[in-house]
Order: sequence, then structure tokens, then C-alpha cells
Amino acid sequence: MSKMNAETAGRQASSLGEEIVGRIDRLGAISETPANLTRIFLTPEHRAAADLILAWMVEAGMGAHLDAIGNVCGRYEGERPGLPCLMLGSHYDTVRDAGKWDGPLGLITAISCVADLHKRGRRLPFAVEVTGFADEEGVRFASTLLGSRAVAGTFNESVLGSKDSAGISMRDALIQFGLDPDHIGAAARIGSELLAYIELHIEQGPVLETEQLPVGVVTAIAGATRLAAKLTGMAGHAGTVPMALRRDALAGAAECISRIEEVCRTDEGGLVGTVGYIHAEPGATNVIPGQVHFTMDLRAPTDTHRKRAVTDIVRQIEAIAKRRKLALQLDVTHENRTVPCAPWLKAQVAAAVAAEGYPVFELPSGAGHDGMAMVDIADVGMLFVRCRGGISHHPDEHVDVADADAGARVLLRLIESFRPRNAAQ
Repeated sequence: MSKMNAETAGRQASSLGEEIVGRIDRLGAISETPANLTRIFLTPEHRAAADLILAWMVEAGMGAHLDAIGNVCGRYEGERPGLPCLMLGSHYDTVRDAGKWDGPLGLITAISCVADLHKRGRRLPFAVEVTGFADEEGVRFASTLLGSRAVAGTFNESVLGSKDSAGISMRDALIQFGLDPDHIGAAARIGSELLAYIELHIEQGPVLETEQLPVGVVTAIAGATRLAAKLTGMAGHAGTVPMALRRDALAGAAECISRIEEVCRTDEGGLVGTVGYIHAEPGATNVIPGQVHFTMDLRAPTDTHRKRAVTDIVRQIEAIAKRRKLALQLDVTHENRTVPCAPWLKAQVAAAVAAEGYPVFELPSGAGHDGMAMVDIADVGMLFVRCRGGISHHPDEHVDVADADAGARVLLRLIESFRPRNAAQ
């Protein structure tokens, strides 16, 4: 891109922040309840959000449609029709009691960037596609990345039988939404159609704020292992069983949890661990707990590191259970591999950040993203935008207008200066 075109792009993008925030507010108003933002896969609110996003895509000069899983898909043709595309995107579903920026910021920023190209009549030597993935969070059917797995051709049709808390199967929910579950395969793309997948997203952590930077270059999306643990001891009277003779499952779980925290705190390679759920039975004040269930979520920047840590923690939990004479059951409930951002894409993201006048700061993503599925058909790159306090999955989630604008200017510059992999080498 010439210096003049770059300066023009920068000036025109400078107003995108307010437009993006306005649309974030409009989308955030579409919720299951007015008090707390909740927009779950295949609900009426989900459909209303899809219709609004489709309208924005058309307004931005894209051809737009809803695909077989409920992804919102827009395409801005290149210098001639049918060229391979640079795909941009993020998700538009939410967790319960959510913030309004997680997912929609990347989607709406991409739409605004395409709209800017369209206003200037600018066509590129490739198409630009924007995809709003229908279900990344996995709240309703406890299965994540459904939208992006469908696009990547890795959707597991066995999950169609999964049921939500009301007993509605995913298959029936798709039909009620107006989609045909037998045609989900039609959403799949092939690798030759995509030059790359790039996602802008809020950081969902405090690192950029600590560094006083509006944007950051993502190095990798950390893999995660989740385990469910059950410790079984012996329930008994709180007043009559001597401490030395107890098989207290909750005391054992407490020791396990402390050990998990100790392992992660002393690790120097970015390991993080969370025990997010614990339930003790029978749950009475004057009864020694006989059985405890708890979960573990372990993440690290590399698969080797994470797997080594999981093995170490499991061995330590087994030793605690044996010493306390507790029966232990451990099950892996979820495992996602680490997805490195492609070096050639990471370099272009960094160049766009620098060209907009910001220091290039690299950081990994501890949270999962649709790129974890998209990597099966395309190289993946990510740009993080600062969020206040590092708060996410919470109503206090927030991005300042200036930071939304900074992210938009970097993304627009990245789009206009993008070089496919062969050209980039």
C-alpha cells in the first residue's frame, strides 16, 4: 500500500472506534434477560443477533448469509470474483451474565474495516470474508467451538444428540432455529479457499493494561486439560470419630487443591491451574464429608509443558488419596491442543501494530478461541485489544473507545497490507 493510501486509511479508520462501540451496545442489548447479558446458541436472542449482524454485513458491501450451523457469513469480493479469501471473525454467542465485548469486538471491528474499504471503493487481490461463529462458548450443549468446527469440517455429528438443561436436543434446536441438522457438512470450507484466518479479540486478561498498551500480538492459543476428580472416604459423626481415624474426603480435596495451586504458582513456564467447582456430600455441618467432587483446568503455552504438569499433578493427587485412605477417580473431560500463531502471520500483525505507532508486544492467549478449530484448514493469527482490569466473562468487561479504535486501525492496515504466505516468504 502506498504512503498516501496508508495515511488515508489511517484517517478514515480514526472514526471507527465510536461506530464499533455503538454497535457493541446495540448487540449487547439483545439478551435473554434485560438485566444480565445472556445470548445462547440457537435461542430467539441468538437469531435476532444474527439478523442484525447480517444487516451490518450487507450495509458494509458484503454478500451475506446464515450457514448450516448458524454462523453469520459475509464476503467482500476481491479485484475479481471467486478469489481465495482472508477470513476474519469471532463469535457472537455469550456465556451467562456476560460482558458484551468477548467475541463481538472482533466480529464488529472486521465488519467496520470492510465497510471502510467499500466506502473507498477499494478492492484487494483477494477476497475478505467475515464470519460470526454461532457457538464458541459451549454453554447450551457443553460442547465448544461448534461454529468454527463446522467451518473447518471437524464438526462431530454425535453432539447433535446432546440435550440442554430443558431436555431439548441440539438437533431439535437447530430445526427450531430454521436450520437443517443433516446439512451441517455444507458449512465446511476447504483449505484452498482460505489464505489465512485472523481474529481480533479482547485480551481477557490484565497484561496489556499492566504494560499500558492498547494492542498486543498473540503468539499462541494455550491448550487446556480439564479433569473431574472424585474422592471417596467415609462419612461419620463430627463429634465421635477421632481425627486420626477419619477418612475425610473434603480435607483430602483441600490438600489436593492446595497442591495444584502450589505447583502452578512455582512454575516458571506460564502454567495456570483452576479448581472451579467443588461439591461435598452429604453436605451437613455435623457430618464428616464422605465424598467430594471437584474439577481442574490446567493450561500452559505449550502442549509438552501442560502434559508434563498434568502428569505431575495427577501423581501428587494419587499420593494424597493413598496416604489419606481415600478412593480416587480421575477423568479427563476436555483436552485441546495448543495452537501456535503462524510466524508469517504474526510478523504481519506486528508490522501493522508498529506502523500504527505502537510498541510491538507479544503475549500468549490463555483463553480458547475459534482459531483452535480453524487451524485445521488455515494458518491462524490473532490481535489482542486491551480490556479494562483484565475482566472478562463478567458484566464489567469493558474496552475504551480509543482502544477499540486502535484495534480497528491496526486491523485495517493489516488487511490492506496483507500478503499471502507464498508472497510473504
